[in-house]
Amino acid sequence: MPAKTAKAPAKKARTAKLVKTTKKAKTAKIAKLVKTTKKAKTAKTAKTAKLVPLGDRILVKQVRQDEVRASGLVIPDTAREKPQMGEVLAVGPGRLDDNGKRMPIDVKAGDRVLYAKYTGQEVPRGVLGAEDEEFLVLKESDILARLG
Repeated sequence: MPAKTAKAPAKKARTAKLVKTTKKAKTAKIAKLVKTTKKAKTAKTAKTAKLVPLGDRILVKQVRQDEVRASGLVIPDTAREKPQMGEVLAVGPGRLDDNGKRMPIDVKAGDRVLYAKYTGQEVPRGVLGAEDEEFLVLKESDILARLG
């Protein structure tokens, strides 16, 4: 019988070692997951930064219209109006005046703007990474107002 009592502490030591190893593996997996998530977020912002507007152009992310009205009616894609509101993602350096001096642009990245309905150049889907979002490149003169 004394031989069995000697095995019990060894078994506890193996179990404790296994638990420590499992905890380390879980911690390593979590750390790896956090790193990949950070890389994905960085890659997303890096893709947005690749498109740099020139002159007095402005890159705008369109704000989607609600698909369901307050009354519960669902509006299909074909019946939706083109959005006129968006968020500024990037701004060009400004246009040159007759003397060659840069004229500053009134909006900056992060501003919410209202723009004319049928203006701007659509950015092809997937260029900036997001397939479900729509982006426009507008001239400064196409922006009607900045939302406070």
